[in-house]
Amino acid sequence: MEETIAITPSPLPISHITTTTTTSSSTLTLSPTKQFPFPTATAISLCTIVTMAEPTLGRHLARRLVQIGITDVFSVPGDFNLTLLDHLIADPNLNLIGCCNELNAGYAADGYARSRGVSACVVTFTVGGLSVINAIAGAYSRNLPVICIVGGPNSNDYGTNRILHHTIGLPDFTQELRCFTAVTAFQAVVNNLDDAHELIDRAISTALKERKPVYISVGCNLPAIPHASFVGDEPVPFSLVPKTSNPMGLEAAVEAAAELLNSAAKPVLIAGPKLRLADARQVFVELSDSCGYAVGVIPSGKGLVPEDHPHFVPTGSEIVQSTADGYLFVGVPVYNDLLVAKREKSVVVQPGRVAIGNGAAFGCVVMKEFLKALAEKLTPNSAAHEDYLTNSNNPNEEEGAEQPQDHVKASVLFKHVEKMMMSSESAVIAETGEWWVRSQKLKLPNGCGYEYGSSMGWSCGASLGYAQATSPAGKRVICCVADRSFQVTFQDVSTMMRWGHKSVFFLVRMDDGKGCKRWDYAGVVDAIHNGEGECWTAKVRCEEELIGAIETVMGEKKDCLCFVEVVVG
Repeated sequence: MEETIAITPSPLPISHITTTTTTSSSTLTLSPTKQFPFPTATAISLCTIVTMAEPTLGRHLARRLVQIGITDVFSVPGDFNLTLLDHLIADPNLNLIGCCNELNAGYAADGYARSRGVSACVVTFTVGGLSVINAIAGAYSRNLPVICIVGGPNSNDYGTNRILHHTIGLPDFTQELRCFTAVTAFQAVVNNLDDAHELIDRAISTALKERKPVYISVGCNLPAIPHASFVGDEPVPFSLVPKTSNPMGLEAAVEAAAELLNSAAKPVLIAGPKLRLADARQVFVELSDSCGYAVGVIPSGKGLVPEDHPHFVPTGSEIVQSTADGYLFVGVPVYNDLLVAKREKSVVVQPGRVAIGNGAAFGCVVMKEFLKALAEKLTPNSAAHEDYLTNSNNPNEEEGAEQPQDHVKASVLFKHVEKMMMSSESAVIAETGEWWVRSQKLKLPNGCGYEYGSSMGWSCGASLGYAQATSPAGKRVICCVADRSFQVTFQDVSTMMRWGHKSVFFLVRMDDGKGCKRWDYAGVVDAIHNGEGECWTAKVRCEEELIGAIETVMGEKKDCLCFVEVVVG
């Protein structure tokens, strides 16, 4: 008896699956389900009337995206991808989200993948592809399956020695492909209909299996051409073989890990960002419940573990840094300094591998299966958490301090932002830099999303994608961004307005004006608004004004996009 894993597209991540038992071989079956009808009021008309009954490459690609749970595609039109976009927009289950530039489209796909589990963006050849590549590289580093689709040269242009526009002026069409090779797990160049079906399916399968971005280039003349391989109401079945552990390796890894951890007096449990990659967050929480260890996360893993867990402790606390004598690192990058310093006392669990101290390592061990089996072998031990409760005092350095009248202290701003977060109804998008450092101290309520990026300007596009992934009635995104970062990617605030998002922006502007040209940021957003749609802006210089703005944001303006410019010291 073998397992069949069936996935039905939904607003949940692609990892949300149900299993049934059958006598057939292991397959992953995907069934299209209509989720959000395309809003006719905002439909984009390009140049071609597409009949979705035609068995074309464009129809096949659209259908595959819907089957894996994608309902929104982020795009920037260009002459090499117009026909392909016509076919994507013709699918009633797909929304085409037109972005202001390719970098933002990539960042939006990044944010969407964090919420939904997989995403797609569509750009044009070379000038578009090289513009989006920084976002794709970021998604690669964070293990996000972003399907980057590029409208490529006409299939008849290959081998002609022609110099095409949108290139660097050489008769070589591979420059873009070579650039993407380093930041994607698979590259498909579709310039022949005979193998288009196979290449597209291999690319999408790789994205889902490896949890990495992939690159698909589609010849600009091919999307509208019918082909026998696309005929039928349903395409050839789309399958993935689920990952399983080597039984002997799993048993040996569990026994070795339990021996090391059960011999420790004060063991702790530390989570990292690869919990998402392994889809092991729920199993991690179950292990935390049963073992009684103090539970923490490294900074890059914040938001992946419930911070209202009874054994949760800040990772920077003394109990984690030096007092503990046994460590169970789950999904923590191998280059993490805390892991390296504690390696000999550690069990290091990666998505497919377990290492015990400085000794044995076991491959072909699935993280979820290992954590579930280990929970049955560990002796409950709450000594580390009890030490933390005894020795921590966590004083509030700002309490009782006199507040300035000409600006808001950053710590005070975060205190009020924390009060805004309402369980599963909110998600925090933190820009790189000071916002990310300070947001580490936010205590996230259960179900509150938290994401951060490593590129300046990431947060604006990511907020667009994350909010769109949870629409129409999902989380309210709270985007925390600084002035210089906002200047990089602010344009797609207009896209959020167009799609009726109710996100909240807190933009921090330093009162000394150093580092970049000072803008009237609230005025910029007012200009983008231009009296169309729902938007509210405010500029605050003291705590009293901040409190008043937040009351408005959470009250009468709770259902529209809000932008609060905050002057800080």
